[in-house]
Amino acid sequence: MKIPQKFFARRHEIAADYLKELDKHLDDIVSGRATEMFEVRDFADLIHVHPTHLSNTIKAATGHSPCFFFEERLMEISKAMLQNVSMPIAEIARILTYDPSNFTKFFKHFAGQTPKQYREAYFRSLATNQEIITT
Repeated sequence: MKIPQKFFARRHEIAADYLKELDKHLDDIVSGRATEMFEVRDFADLIHVHPTHLSNTIKAATGHSPCFFFEERLMEISKAMLQNVSMPIAEIARILTYDPSNFTKFFKHFAGQTPKQYREAYFRSLATNQEIITT
């Protein structure tokens, strides 16, 4: 039996809706319009599907779980915020709804280094690039 194309289209529509809502929510977190991190069930409610269906559909459409995209986007945001030397790491953790210790554990798990190590390496690479340009 051949699966109708409309099922595949709906699968991708759900995945796209999730990614759109994820970006909107994380923008709200960073800007302070939201203070609590959503879970899969919260995104499922927003796009009017069951949480299990959302997880299964995203996995089928993309090959990754919803958490993969959530963590990937959170790491992008974290790295961008760490590139602002005037923002303390504890403040970044607070904005992203973590306590500093858990933020460090989360970041190290995905980046292989602590937020402080990432920040120091980032600014060292900037200084090295600046030296290359001026010589």
